[in-house]
Amino acid sequence: MAFSALAARKWGCPTRVPAVTSRPVSASSSTYAKQETLGPLKGAGRWLALGAAGAVFIGLGSVFVLIGVLRLLQTETSAFDGGWSWVPYLIVLVAAAIVAAIALSRVKKATLGKEPGHGSR
Repeated sequence: MAFSALAARKWGCPTRVPAVTSRPVSASSSTYAKQETLGPLKGAGRWLALGAAGAVFIGLGSVFVLIGVLRLLQTETSAFDGGWSWVPYLIVLVAAAIVAAIALSRVKKATLGKEPGHGSR
């Protein structure tokens, strides 16, 4: 120990190494943790909010269009009078099922957290 202290003085090195305080390390680690968790959570929240709003508006629009088609079939066509009055409901139900199937086929779970245009196809 004495030899290393003498050698350190000879070459101009400090004999004592300053102790690293834990405050800057904890501050930088907490900043890093916030950056790596809050940023992606905010992005996911925005993604979910826009997706939910889009789903509500598309759902309402689909319902209004289907009710309009039903009303059109009931009032403007005379082929569905009498015993055939249930057919417009069946037509609208089949149209709703087709629209739902198309919408469900387009859902991709892998798009969360990826930038638009950078996903694999």
